[in-house]
Amino acid sequence: MAQGQKRNQPVVTSAAKALDQLKYEVASELGISTPQDGYWGTMATRDTGAIGGHITRKLVALAEQQLAGRS
Repeated sequence: MAQGQKRNQPVVTSAAKALDQLKYEVASELGISTPQDGYWGTMATRDTGAIGGHITRKLVALAEQQLAGRS
């Protein structure tokens, strides 16, 4: 998808920066070198998928902890 066609917008606009920071944090935890120019399109699909999968796991764990605290 081209840069101008991005449709996924965070509900909370300030969350975009935090999610971007999380992406770099997870990549460093996995030992995946991040692109210096910020363009992730030249990376292997396996690497970007691993980053996305770990981000999802972290966000689900965080949500589960928050829901457990509400009960």
